[in-house]
Amino acid sequence: MQEHPIQWERADTSRIPFSVYTNRDNHQKELERFFYQAHWSYVGLEAEIPKPGDFKRTVIGERSVVLTRSLDGQIHVVENVCAHRGMAFCRERHGNQKELVCPYHQWSYALDGKLQGVPFRRGVRQDGVVKGGMPADFDPKDHGLKALKVASRGGVIFASFDHEVESLEDFMGPTILKYFDRLFNGRKLTLLGYNRQRIPGNWKLMQENIKDPYHPGLLHTWFVTFGLWRADNKSELRMDKHHRHAAMISTRGTAGQASGDTAQVTQVGSFKESMQLNDPSFLDIVPEPWWEGPTAVMMTLFPSVIFQQQVNSVSTRHIQPDGHGAFDFVWTHFGFEDDTPEMTQRRLRQANLFGPAGFVSADDGEVIEFSQTAFESKPGHRTLAELGGREVGETDHMVTETLIRGMYAYWRQVMEA
Repeated sequence: MQEHPIQWERADTSRIPFSVYTNRDNHQKELERFFYQAHWSYVGLEAEIPKPGDFKRTVIGERSVVLTRSLDGQIHVVENVCAHRGMAFCRERHGNQKELVCPYHQWSYALDGKLQGVPFRRGVRQDGVVKGGMPADFDPKDHGLKALKVASRGGVIFASFDHEVESLEDFMGPTILKYFDRLFNGRKLTLLGYNRQRIPGNWKLMQENIKDPYHPGLLHTWFVTFGLWRADNKSELRMDKHHRHAAMISTRGTAGQASGDTAQVTQVGSFKESMQLNDPSFLDIVPEPWWEGPTAVMMTLFPSVIFQQQVNSVSTRHIQPDGHGAFDFVWTHFGFEDDTPEMTQRRLRQANLFGPAGFVSADDGEVIEFSQTAFESKPGHRTLAELGGREVGETDHMVTETLIRGMYAYWRQVMEA
């Protein structure tokens, strides 16, 4: 099938071509420029590999990688591709072992990726004669696993295939780093669990979704009904200087459950003022000192991860592309070592509200799927992202699509589109 070319209707990014989400050649170019070059990608939490020998299999873009803690306690990330015949040797998601062994021909690697064992490297002796084996100039130092550059901050681990990438701090920029350090402030993290979902839509749509403050009070009427997110809340939208990363910051008002005109919902019948929870403990929200005001901060670190604080629920959301029209979305729910048992239970309850089967995020997966279906059927059309104007800039309100326009300004620059 012939690919539809990407043609922008305007010089700005307020109208986004559908082909941005459907063009296969474009998808491969994105993987190279955003996931494999010049960018840091999220790979996990230190709490997921607490002991020497621990490992976790994950992905960067569409390449499988293994996050390890070596026997000396150091953290490494290696590509899940055997240096011998290219097999993806690691099949388990998590585990603990002293070495990495490819099951095909039993080549073995240290947890930092260095090759340490090759069966029959020096051949086999038959009738007093050595036969076969690797060439005399074979050097194990030249045949280790591909090791990635690694950076860890606040218990969160990032990696890059590009060893010339800028520092993690420069990559985030001071504005986003401030909100990152607010959440990951040095307290030891504890792992609470995972959710996984496959969403049939382009991976960028999830970045857009979390950069879009227009929809929460309209699509997620549950938010409004119980006063967790309202368009009239005190709020800010912040970006790094490249407009690729963003933070949506909202502070829950004292009005609580919405009523009447404050419902801010336009669809007749979608807002139910009298709705009550059968289990009110889901809304047992306790302010925490580290919040410093905001009750919800949603950070998008382009291209690979979202850091969520929705009241007491905190999690990472890892975007894992799988072709131009689908991605896996992995939630890692965490807490802090100094949490009380009551706070841990509170975090777990609230994680159920915001997880992929919760009152909120199930909506996001569905609308992304429906959007992708329409994009594929009409690739010559375009979306509108003109709420709040056509310019790009930070705001002190939520009635704007400026963060989406900013992301695509960066996208066009890197993709030379």
